[in-house]
Amino acid sequence: MKKNHFFTLIALSTLFVYGDCNKKDTGGQTNPPATPVNEVDFWLTKTDQTSLLQKQTTPLAFSTTNNGYLTIDVDSTVKYQTVDGFGYTLTGGSAYLIKRMGTTESAALLNELFGSTNNAANVSYLRISIGASDLSPSVFSYNDLPAGQTDPTLANFSLSQDTVDLIPVLKQILAINPSIKIMGSPWSPPVWMKDNGSSIGGSLLPQYYAVYAQYFVKYIQAMKAKGITIDAITLQNEPQHGGNNPSMVMSAAQQADFVKNHLGPAFAAANITTKIIVWDHNCDNPNYPITVLNDPAAKAFIDGSAFHLYAGDISALSTVRNAHPDKNLYFTEQWTGANGTFGGDLTWHVKNVVIGSMRNWSKIALEWNLANDPSFGPHTPGGCTECKGALTISGSSFSRNVGYYIIAHASRFVPAGSIRIESNVINGVSNVAFLTPSGRKVLIAVNDGGTTAIFNIRYKGKVAATGLPVGAVGTYVW
Repeated sequence: MKKNHFFTLIALSTLFVYGDCNKKDTGGQTNPPATPVNEVDFWLTKTDQTSLLQKQTTPLAFSTTNNGYLTIDVDSTVKYQTVDGFGYTLTGGSAYLIKRMGTTESAALLNELFGSTNNAANVSYLRISIGASDLSPSVFSYNDLPAGQTDPTLANFSLSQDTVDLIPVLKQILAINPSIKIMGSPWSPPVWMKDNGSSIGGSLLPQYYAVYAQYFVKYIQAMKAKGITIDAITLQNEPQHGGNNPSMVMSAAQQADFVKNHLGPAFAAANITTKIIVWDHNCDNPNYPITVLNDPAAKAFIDGSAFHLYAGDISALSTVRNAHPDKNLYFTEQWTGANGTFGGDLTWHVKNVVIGSMRNWSKIALEWNLANDPSFGPHTPGGCTECKGALTISGSSFSRNVGYYIIAHASRFVPAGSIRIESNVINGVSNVAFLTPSGRKVLIAVNDGGTTAIFNIRYKGKVAATGLPVGAVGTYVW
């Protein structure tokens, strides 16, 4: 297809919607062209980056005229899950880089990310690590001791490492958006609680299950004392991947035991309402969270399950929901890599992470790292060396990467409290629709086919004809 064919088709569809504005009147005079009234706002990102979350100026309106295009029907009377938000993980490395920007520059960046103005990303959900993740500048927990020592009363528990960068940045974010939701995930407990005495791999020793439960309690209480509410925690980041630094392995049986006999009762005793979420790993093993939830005593304390998509298919979320429809689903992590392409990552991530997770009942869609430096740091020894953040920060300047646009196409337009509504998928155009708290309808669509897609959006019997180039993403609001 010729390069300008897409624009020709759009022009034709615009004429089709508005009709011929130059018809003769009964007096034989030519009427002046009518000014089209825009009814649907449309933001576009193209794989060649010539349009980056750019609002389109061609008017788009609904019409009763029939045409031969495929049609996405949006039905706001059919409702599904409520959305908690879209966002990223604010890793220790991200906070480190933001904290070291100039005061003016960091404030402007955080307002762009978390503000609710027309041009802000309106990010509404953050995941943070409990202790270090592999994208922290160093490995640490909140109770590190010399080799051979233990602290079963947690007398030495301290958030001191997080008070340098993470907590100050979180406080700035909360000042911009006080209602943002925060999820905490541990990569490893203190090494003295583990059977291998290492930050890498190993398992939690049974004699420390109750102590580790209190570690979570202390963490939530200490963050609360800093003015930071932890809305949810996962038990362990990637509990079947013990090769990261830090990391730990937990089986489904161990998670069920830990929740029902230790963490759940500890939260109840401390009047903690933070949600408990299991799994937090790939879509190739839905039997893991199902197994945990099949334990009634554990299930009573569990809010839901979390997923990544480095393996498996996004439909695994629906598999778990079908087994336990009373429990929530969360999509918590997917990274874009140093060797990926803008176009390839844009199309795949919007199709799977944003649209796919939402169509499979997730309450959130999170990309992985918020920010890295030009060398893809900071990271721990052995941590990810290719994880590309949504931003690259160099000193006080930053650039926006593909992860920024993947999330902003949703977060800017679909605030927390929105509800997913019915929309059908047509050949070549994956999509998902929402009803916002203010009553607006939002359709996020990606052309994941091999040719330019011209299609209708139909709502309450009227159609608006639009189109997307190959691989492009569009957000439509009316």
